Amino acid sequence: MMNRNQWLLGFFMFLSATYALAQGPTQEHKQQKPATQAVQIVALDECDPATFNAALGADFCKNVALGAFTTLDQLFAQAAAGTPDPGWDFEPDSVVIKEGTPLSVVDQGGEPHTFTEVANFGGGFIPPLNAGADTVPECSGGFKNLGVARTRILQGSEIKLPELSKGKHLFQCCIHPWMRVEVEVK
Repeated sequence: MMNRNQWLLGFFMFLSATYALAQGPTQEHKQQKPATQAVQIVALDECDPATFNAALGADFCKNVALGAFTTLDQLFAQAAAGTPDPGWDFEPDSVVIKEGTPLSVVDQGGEPHTFTEVANFGGGFIPPLNAGADTVPECSGGFKNLGVARTRILQGSEIKLPELSKGKHLFQCCIHPWMRVEVEVK
């Protein structure tokens, strides 16, 4: 039979191992091992249906969040101050994948976004949301620009990206330009 000290030692070893496994691979390990299975990026936002729909039309914002809403006025004020709402984001912010890995973007927010590849991060096509940054060429013209229109994702929908070449790829929302993702293809 085990005495109490042996039992406690075994119990704490078990807890330590369980904790280590729950932490998953280290960030260093994740960066060294590119993904080979399909990778999904999620667009998130916290649009307030009452204020967005009143200003932009019925059913523009279809948010189903439980009260963590950002009003339209708050969105513009925060962006203008250079402190955009962190709840409006692409997750994850960066991924490393192997060449040929499928990549999809799903809009789980309440309103439309774009997932537009840009040479350099910058402003989108709604200047008051740019915090003083210039609109990047890839976002110029808004949805009249076919390149932007093709990258629009509506609430609840998904777009699949064509196979990306090796190297670094930058993507941003041309509406909410602080929503950004860096994809490295190895």
